[in-house]
Order: sequence, then C-alpha cells, then structure tokens
Amino acid sequence: MKPRKEESRGFGLSQKLFSYLLIASVICLSLLCLFYGTTFAPSLRRSDHYDPTSHVIGEGGGRALLASNVTVSSFPVCDKRLSELIPCSDRNLLYQMRLKLNLSLMEHYERHCPRQSRRYNCLIPPPSGYKVPIRWPASRDEVWKANIPHTHLASEKSDQRWMVVNGDKINFPGGGTHFHFGADKYIMQIAQMLRFPKDKLNNKGSIRTVLDIGCGVASFGAYLLSHDILAMSLAPNDVHENQIQFALERGIPSTLGVLGTRRLPYPSRSFEMAHCSRCRIDWLQRDGILMLELDRVLRPGGYFVYSSPEAYALDEKNRRIWAEMSDLAKRMCWEIASKQDQTVIWVKPLNNECYLKRNIGTLPPICYQGDDPDAAWNVPMRACITPYSKRVDREMGSELLPWPRRLTAPPPRLEELGISSDKFLKDNDIWHSRRIKYWKQMSPEIQKNSFRNIMDMNANFGGFAASLVHMNVWVMNVVPVNKSNNLKIVYDRGLIGTVHDWCEAFSTYPRTYDLLHAWMLFSEIEKQGCSFEDLLLEMDRILRPLGYVIIRDKAPIIDYIKKLLKALRWDDWSSEVIPKRDLLSSGEEKVMIVRKKL
Repeated sequence: MKPRKEESRGFGLSQKLFSYLLIASVICLSLLCLFYGTTFAPSLRRSDHYDPTSHVIGEGGGRALLASNVTVSSFPVCDKRLSELIPCSDRNLLYQMRLKLNLSLMEHYERHCPRQSRRYNCLIPPPSGYKVPIRWPASRDEVWKANIPHTHLASEKSDQRWMVVNGDKINFPGGGTHFHFGADKYIMQIAQMLRFPKDKLNNKGSIRTVLDIGCGVASFGAYLLSHDILAMSLAPNDVHENQIQFALERGIPSTLGVLGTRRLPYPSRSFEMAHCSRCRIDWLQRDGILMLELDRVLRPGGYFVYSSPEAYALDEKNRRIWAEMSDLAKRMCWEIASKQDQTVIWVKPLNNECYLKRNIGTLPPICYQGDDPDAAWNVPMRACITPYSKRVDREMGSELLPWPRRLTAPPPRLEELGISSDKFLKDNDIWHSRRIKYWKQMSPEIQKNSFRNIMDMNANFGGFAASLVHMNVWVMNVVPVNKSNNLKIVYDRGLIGTVHDWCEAFSTYPRTYDLLHAWMLFSEIEKQGCSFEDLLLEMDRILRPLGYVIIRDKAPIIDYIKKLLKALRWDDWSSEVIPKRDLLSSGEEKVMIVRKKL
C-alpha cells in the first residue's frame, strides 16, 4: 500500500529538517574546534608566513627582499586562564610532559620550556579589570589589586608586614620575614654591623650589585635603591607563586629563578653582596653546592648576609646546622665579618692565598683548570671552589672604581674579551646619542614617568642602560647566549642583567616591562632558524598594555614586522626612521617604535 501524498511530503520535510540540523551541528562543532584549536594551538613558525629563501641575509651585508604576501591579520587571544602564563615555568606543562624531576633538588622550579608543538599561538590577555599600573615612585608602596588579584600572601604573611589589602589596592609596608619593622632599619643595621661610614650600605660606592635570594615581594631590594644599590631579587614560582609578580608590578628589579641544579644565569664575580633572609634553603646539601654557587658569583671580598634561625637559635637542631655551616664556610675560606642577633655576615677572601694553604684533600676541592666560571646558561652547578685569575689574585680585588665612576670607566675584564678601552668608550657614546634620538621620537607621546621597568633584549656592553642611569628607571640587560661573556662587562659597570636564549620564553610574568629595546635581535635569531612570530608573541606577553617597543634592525626585517603590528595590536602609535650610520651600524637599518594597545 502506497503512503498518502501528504504523509510522503511530511516524511521528506522531516528528512530535510534533520539534515539541516545535522549540518548546523557539524558547523557549530567545527567552529568550536577552530576556536579552541587556535586558542591552544602550537605557535606559528616563521615558514608559515615568511619564506626563508626570500630573505636570506648574505655575507657582506647582501640580502634578498622579504616575502610580501604576509597573511596574518590577527593572532587569537588566549583563554583568560592563561593570563599569568610563564611558558617555561608552566605546571600544567610539567604534568603533561611527565618529566621525572627531583623535587628535593628544586628541579620542578627550574626552566622546562615547551617544545614547538606545545607552544601557544595566542596573545595573553590581562585579568578582568586591569588598570594602567601605578607609576614609580608611588608604586613602591602600592599596586592595583585588579592587576594581581591574589591576596593569599597578605593573610599568610600578615604578622611579617609583607603586604596589606586596602580596598582596590595592595600596600607594601616594607616588612619581611626577618625585618618586621621595615627593610630600611634592617639595611641600616647591616651597615652598622660592617661599620660602614654614615650607616650607608653602599660603603662610598664600593657595594653596588646585590643578589637577594628568596626575596619575597622584594622590599629589601626596594629600599636598597635609595642607597644607590641595585639588587637582583630572585625567587621561584613556588607556593608563594606571585611574589615576583608583585615585585615587578611595584617596579623593583627582580626575576624568577631558583638555586636548584643549574648555575644561576650570571657570570662569576658579579655581585658585591648576596643576601638571604629566612630563604629556607638547605645550604648543606650535596657537599655545600649551593653555597659554592654563591661563592662563584660573589666578587673578591664579597659579603653573604644570612638572617635565619640557624644563626641564633639555641635548640639542638639549629645548633647542629650552624656548626656544620660554619665548618663549610671555614673550608671555603670565608670568614665571619660580623654576627649580631639573628644575622651573620661572611666575607669571601680577596685572593687565592687561603685556598693554597688548605690541607691536601680538603673539601670542597678547587674547580679543575678547564672549568669556565663564567659559563652560566644551562650549566650544572659544581661542588668546587672557583679560584681567582692570576690578575685578580695579584691585585687582591676586582680593581673596580666606586659607583658611579665605574659606569663609564673601561672595566679590567674587557681585556679577557679582547675589547679595547677605545672601542668601549665609543660604544658608550653611540648609545648615549641613540637614546637621545629615541626619546626625541617618542617625546610627543611619553610623559616623565611613562617608563620604570625596561628590558634591553640584546644589551652588548650595557651602553643603552648606561644612557638611562639618570632617569627613574631600571634596565634588565639581557645578553644572548652566543655573546654571554659580555654580561661580565655589564655587571662590572654596576648594572644588572642575565643570559638568555631568545628562541625560548623569558623567565618572567606577563605584563612586566614598560619598554622593550631590541637591537639587531631579529637578525640574531634568524641565524638560529627561530621564529619571528614566536619572538613577537613573547615580547607581547612580557610587555605591559600601553608599553613601547623599540626595534632597531635591518630594513627588510622591520618591513616584515610592520605587517604584523595590527595582528599584535601594537598599532596604538608608531614612528619609523632611517637613522644615520654610526660605528655600530651594519648596513642599512631602520628604527621602529610602536606602542601596544590597552
């Protein structure tokens, strides 16, 4: 029996309706997959948009034109859950990679960067309600709560006066675990213990760079600034995970790092003083390897200020630890310069005499002759004493002038790099001139307090940072791995910085720098075959909204990056010039200055 005409028509309509619904469902599912796929997709490689055969920079400055068919119109915005992403300190990544890490050695707090297939290809969004950061010097004492919506440290450390929640702001009274009454009084106490003139810890400019280990929210480093002392405040992304984020939001020099299994990313003899206030580090582990790492980065006659119960508590456990630490320090040829209340200050010897007088077989041993004490990128720590060079041993010190004279005087370690004093001085003059021209370009847009945290991504000898020394700013001088020896010159000038490989993400929180300066950096990573897009997305991650980027590079590279400005949302304001040639120029260059949108 045939179905009636009306029934047949109804059946057909039902089939069509079902088909339309099925097609609509597939399209919706595809759109969802596309959205989440781009949000959490691996990073684009340069080859996706940038033909390597079309932009090879040849010998003698010859080059071909960059690809003109750039198709990137926008980069997707990451999920809000990634607003505080630190790619090489991502706990979710560690779980996914199932790395076998030794937690007792703090390996899980060291850098573990994602493979290319696991990188995010998206722009990191700010948290809800994000505001333009409070400007220095007011930011030393207060930040917007919306910018770092984490208040657990305020309650956890309420008795130590780390920070206090006050309405829509978080205030920093200047307290610490061992200086509840304020870092300023604590700093004065240290100066008094060392009998420095006028209770000034800088000791007439002889102490300039300090390493603050386990720094908390970096109040110690904040109050050192008024003493003309620049501290590298260091702490891991641990259970107090936002402490470095607070420090950088305040405008205090600081970075993520840990004393684990690898050397700190600083050359030997970088700091006049190291400081640890209840940093909860087991200094006796692995034959004292962590104290020996401090020894490596301390200058001749450098101090280690240690405030902890081991130095004063009378219970059996702490007395045992103190006895063993004292014995280790003695075998390392450290002497106690002063001991008072909760604090002990050790001083490192000025030459090799003590090391040579030790009994044969005394531990820790002297590092073998082939060990490079300045190698500092992914180099395992070694449980040995770094002896001084013949010159330092003979001169009994670093031969550095007091601050600020050391900033512009050619440092003695130039000789180790084969750099003449004349070349150093010319480099300094050139960067002073370049900085003036940068500021002239930006003058219609910037205000007096527009910048506080600045990063020089390819710092060479620190000339750009030196040109900024009279401003209310600090500069993280980043020296690429292939030029790592230059970092010792940066520190000898009384500046701070770190070694880094720009094919990887930098160890900092998002939105931590007001200005990024990239001199010939894209040309450098091009030689390594690394992605321009990856580097631009990383720069966007660490740049604050309304922050500026200065890119100085070969003209074809600038022209290529210009095509991505809208996709990056760096098109709030821009300026471009072809600068006059100088002694540092390598062929035709352009300078592009851009500002990121809020």
